Amino acid sequence: MAPVVVRLGIAAALLVIAAVVAWVMDRRRREIPAPFRSAADLHQVRRDDFARPDAPWLVLLFTSRDCAGCEPMTARIAPLESSTVAVAVCEYHDDKALHQRYEIDGVPYLVMADAEGVVRASFLGTVSTDELWTRVNALVDGS
Repeated sequence: MAPVVVRLGIAAALLVIAAVVAWVMDRRRREIPAPFRSAADLHQVRRDDFARPDAPWLVLLFTSRDCAGCEPMTARIAPLESSTVAVAVCEYHDDKALHQRYEIDGVPYLVMADAEGVVRASFLGTVSTDELWTRVNALVDGS
């Protein structure tokens, strides 16, 4: 009987080890954060959420005080303000509600929307002045 008891003990120990390993693996899988859902998924904005909703185009920049690339982007978009293009900066600490409404999870996030608020172009991260002006001109001239 002793060999049977030893075998049963070994089998029970192996089952316990397998259960512990499965439990640890399951916990590790749950602790992996969800994939980063980029703000670039934004497809529509409400134009009346921002100044000059009647302008044909909106260049909207979501920023945060904690963002090193946001201040240069704010300076880059300012000269785009015109009768055709409304420029808006939505800073996180000043307007958390809009960041939450549009589920903005990364800044700087630049959005170019038409008169109906349909996002026609967007950039997550910094954008060169040349790229910015090229994209805005292509959108405005193509409308």
